Amino acid sequence: MTSEGEARAVGALTAYGVEFVVTRHGPVGSLAEAAALRGVKPGDIVKTLVVRRGEGDHLFVLVPGDREFSWPKLRALLGVNRMSMPGADEALAVTGYERGTITPFGSLRALPVIADESVAGRRISLGAGAHGVAVTLGGDDVIRVLDATVADISD
Repeated sequence: MTSEGEARAVGALTAYGVEFVVTRHGPVGSLAEAAALRGVKPGDIVKTLVVRRGEGDHLFVLVPGDREFSWPKLRALLGVNRMSMPGADEALAVTGYERGTITPFGSLRALPVIADESVAGRRISLGAGAHGVAVTLGGDDVIRVLDATVADISD
């Protein structure tokens, strides 16, 4: 049975016309376990984070699961001094997705996307709007259809 979140995410990807594969693997206990079930390397799993620049001003940040998101690099890129992660309720209100299911595809609001430079040029796996559901697709396709800014934002 497909959840509302998964239906929105897959519907958005379908509308973009990119090739992708959906994997439904259920709960996992680690990045390595998720990667094995998705048939990718741990570094190919990309986290989608929601970041708040200011009141009502949010963006998506895409960072490989085996790398650490760098606040200083993101602040420098955006030319701001302060940013934060919104609480779970705020992230849900902005995206329509619960934490752990957030994806830039099918979000309630179209938000700017910043993708770590390591997303380009390879296949990646992203959450797909529901727990234990993912999509695997080309990182270049993600960057192109979301008009993502590509930068070094991880360590």
